[in-house]
Amino acid sequence: MFYSFARVLVRALVFLLNGNTHYENKQALPTGPYVLVGPHRTWWDPIMFALAASPRKFSFMAKQELFKNPILRWILEHANAFGVDRAHPGPSVIKTPVKYLRKGELSVMIFPSGSRYSNELRGGAILIAKLAKVPIVPAVYQGPLKFSGFLKRQRVTVRFGEPIMPPAGKLTDEMTAAVGDEMKAAFDRIDAAIDPNFKYVPDETKYIAEKKKGKV
Repeated sequence: MFYSFARVLVRALVFLLNGNTHYENKQALPTGPYVLVGPHRTWWDPIMFALAASPRKFSFMAKQELFKNPILRWILEHANAFGVDRAHPGPSVIKTPVKYLRKGELSVMIFPSGSRYSNELRGGAILIAKLAKVPIVPAVYQGPLKFSGFLKRQRVTVRFGEPIMPPAGKLTDEMTAAVGDEMKAAFDRIDAAIDPNFKYVPDETKYIAEKKKGKV
């Protein structure tokens, strides 16, 4: 109930603040649960992905520190979020999203890079999809990277790619690397389909700062 109400409210706010959002290739989305993956480019791209993939509802990972605030914790928990210690992740990082996916009511949103300042992919999304036996759906956000640009009604586009099935059999390092390469290639194709001249350059200074704190 809370998720549905919040999505309606956020959709109205996005329309008022920007009003120039475009969702492309929604026909590629599976009818059942899936793992949605994308490069993390802004703090609001998870919101745009969730709106774009509606009516599908999502669970997502949030850094454990956010749950220390009781009000924010209540909001996150009712929005299907679960906490993760990014410096010392435990088994729940895999078990919790797999449980949600197997129930079939929620999909899971994961940013494989772990940070909006990194282009490195991690294998957690692949393992979760394989254990839950669901496809991986790549998605890309293109639009303003600063909130001031968002408020200036610069165009925002979220586009989905074709589903990627996790490999059969035992998941090896080689298989994980191959699927990771496939995800990277999918992101590049989606970016090119939206705008062939688009080039995203992450803020290396902020990435290095996060890496030193053990957040990436």
